[in-house]
Amino acid sequence: MAKTVLAIDDSPSIRQMVSFTLKSSGYEVIEAVDGMDGLDKAKSRSVNLVLTDQNMPRMDGLTLIKSLRALPQYRATPILMLTTESSDGMKSQGRAAGATGWLVKPFEPQKLVEVVRKVIG
Repeated sequence: MAKTVLAIDDSPSIRQMVSFTLKSSGYEVIEAVDGMDGLDKAKSRSVNLVLTDQNMPRMDGLTLIKSLRALPQYRATPILMLTTESSDGMKSQGRAAGATGWLVKPFEPQKLVEVVRKVIG
């Protein structure tokens, strides 16, 4: 049974690249267009990993992480930030919100796969 990743990003090209990269490595990918869409999809089914952008309309990544961590089924689910934000301040806010890890865009597909494998196998 393939592990499922919820990929949340308002950029269609980033979603497409993440989806293609992870599907090519055997993962199932659910795409969401922003934090609200991601939260709805996370509530409607169970995923092994959440991969989210920070800067999105309707709900940003940090708010999404806090919302997911408030749900019993997502207290221990790994959540990775995939964002252009790379400041230490933003990373510490991410950790405080409950992010498991941080990847900076643009990302190398192989690096993304390595990190996902490390986190969920």
